[in-house]
Formats: sequence, structure tokens, C-alpha cells
Amino acid sequence: MNPPFSTFPTVLLVLLFGTFGCKDVSDNVPIREANFQPPTNPVERFGLMWEGLDIDSGIVAPGQSLSHILRPAGMNAGQITLLAQATNEEYDVRNMRSGKPWWIAFTRDSLPKPAHFIYQRNAREYARFSLQEPYSVALESLPADTLIQRTIGTIENSLSVDLERLGAPTTLALAMANVYAWTVDFSRLQKGDAFDVMYERTYINGEPMGMPRVIACHFQHRGRELPAFRFDQGEGFDYFDDAGQSLRKAFLKAPVEFSRISSRYNLKRFHPILQKTKAHYGTDYAAPKGTPILAVGDGMVSKSSYTKGNGKYVKIRHNNTYETQYLHMSRRAVSAGQNVKQGQVIGYVGSTGLATGPHVCFRFWKNGKQVDHLREDFPPSTPIQQDQMEAFQATVQDLSAAIAKLVPATK
Repeated sequence: MNPPFSTFPTVLLVLLFGTFGCKDVSDNVPIREANFQPPTNPVERFGLMWEGLDIDSGIVAPGQSLSHILRPAGMNAGQITLLAQATNEEYDVRNMRSGKPWWIAFTRDSLPKPAHFIYQRNAREYARFSLQEPYSVALESLPADTLIQRTIGTIENSLSVDLERLGAPTTLALAMANVYAWTVDFSRLQKGDAFDVMYERTYINGEPMGMPRVIACHFQHRGRELPAFRFDQGEGFDYFDDAGQSLRKAFLKAPVEFSRISSRYNLKRFHPILQKTKAHYGTDYAAPKGTPILAVGDGMVSKSSYTKGNGKYVKIRHNNTYETQYLHMSRRAVSAGQNVKQGQVIGYVGSTGLATGPHVCFRFWKNGKQVDHLREDFPPSTPIQQDQMEAFQATVQDLSAAIAKLVPATK
């Protein structure tokens, strides 16, 4: 469901700024004619009341400088030079880039005069120049709104497809996967799995910015209830179940996001290329070529190499007990001896070596023996500390009450 905000036009083109001077504008750079567009409703934009002003707007084109934009609005080369000099310490106009939108606000006098020039530096920040003496510039930010929303659903296809069907942002799937990365293998979701998630999202001018952030979620996976509550016990936000156990485990459940298992750990597997029975000591995750492969835990890269069978591969020693290996990469992103963090990209899915298609064969060692990682149960990370338990329990109650009252968003 779209947020109830008025929006600015979305503008995307390419541009470069030239240098400033008192000479005439070059003929080979197009000059935009003023196109006054008074707003239909009185609104405040960029710290100005749009009512009572005439507005011209555009996109800085390749090769344009501030002179190319302001001279058609009625400012001469000398005035533009003085403006640039007066505001240079706060903002050097030569740092402006192509593709960014601009606005000129004119007074509604008998002889309209350019009063303000606004240059949007990025999605949040802008520069507002006063075009009348004394010249000045203000560097400010657009107001941001945070919406809290709720989505309830049941898995019918995939998490991202079902979220889109429900009117929620598909990027919420990634946010949920990050919360449950140590608990749920999202390549193994099945029909009937269910979720009830409360999340927040930042909007600027009605446009969503950044990823949704999960506040609380109840996920039902293969008959298991998996609650998650966001809480900060002094080390930044993390996610915990209702008993205060961390959802963060020693290892991620899978090395790639939103893939599918094409072949499991199987000691009597028939090899599709060798055409004979050969033990398969890993789990194959099929994914498009170039999909990032993630380290499932902290550790040190013990090997980053190539063999005829494994193709390009990376092996990581996590501690004295556990090692993991990632085979058939199209490209490796780490070197032997390098320390890596959980979730770090270590390579990209490919089909090098003995492989019938793009996938990563994920192998897991425990005490020097290859095991089926899907059957392993790893301990949780730091739980809620005793001195934080009362505050956490109060947060769980508050969030549970809030999510129950929030009307789910729909299309």
C-alpha cells in the first residue's frame, strides 16, 4: 500500500558541471527556457512556502554549469560569479553532478525575480541558494517519515512473491531473511509456512528509502513457532525469541539467499556427470550465475584455489571444530590467510569444475569429518543478560500488543 504522502517528481538524467566565468554561455550547451509551473496546492518544500512563488524545475544536463541554468532565469554572468564566490566556503557549486534535479523559485511581482535556487544533492540532502543580495546558501535535509506497518501471510509460492501479492515491499523478504538467517533455511520454505511481521520503513517525500527494518515477527516454519523481537541490550539492535535467546547462531543456515536445494548430502548419490554412484558430501544450492556466496561464520580462509573437480573454491576454518567449503564458484573474492566475517561475500555462484549448472556445493566439516549441516543444531549466541531481562520482557509485551492492534497493509 502506498504511503499517504505527496511526492515530488522523480528525476533521473545525466549531468556534469562546468566552471564559472563572466563570458557568455557556450552555444553548444542547450539552455532550458523558463517554464513556470505554479503549484496547485499551497505546500512547503525545501524550507520555502511554494504558495506565492512561481517554480521552474529541471535536470542538470551533461556539460551544464550554474550559469547555464540561472542565466535564462534572469541573472547575468557577474551576479552568478558573485553568488558562487559568496557561497563557496559552504558549498562549492563545481561539486554539483549531472542527473540531479534543480528548482528555481521566482517572486510573483510585476517583474518576477529569481529568489531561490535549490539543488538536490542526494535523496535526502539539498542546497538552497538565495539569489538576491546578500547571496547565501543553506545546506539542509528533507524531512524523513517512518511508517510502521504489518503484513500477515502464508507461503504459497516464495516469500518475496507472496509479500508482493500482499502489497508489502519485496525487500522485506531480505530483511526477514537477515533476522532468521541462523534459524530458517529460506530455500526450504514450504507451502503453509506462515508469518506475521511488523516492520518500519523510512520515507522521504513519500518515496521509500533503504531497506525495511523488522521490529517483531512470528514465523511458523515446518510446524515450529519462531518469534523474533528486536531489542538493544547495549550492543546495538539484535533479535531474540520470547525467552530471550538470541536468534543469531554460530553459522548461517545457507551460504546463498533465496536459492533452492538441488542435491542434498547423500552417501549413495548417482553422479550426473561421472554416471556412477559416488558419495555426495555436500549440499548443492542452485542459484543464478553471479549470485553472492556468503561465509556462514567468522573464520580464516585456509584455501582459495582451483581443482578439476571442485572448480574454483574457498575453504574456511572457523575454529578447532568446524570448517566449511564452497565449490564451483565463477569467481573467488577472498584469498588464503584472509580473515572473514559471517555474511561476508567470499565468491560468486558459477559452474566451474564438475558441475551441470550454476550452483554452490556447500560442504561442512565437524571434528575433521564431513557431516550434513542441515542436521546439525548450533547453539545460540549471547542471550539477554540477566540485568536486561526485565526491560526485554516489557518490550516483548509492548511489541506483542502493538502488532496485534496494527491493521495489516493490503493492496
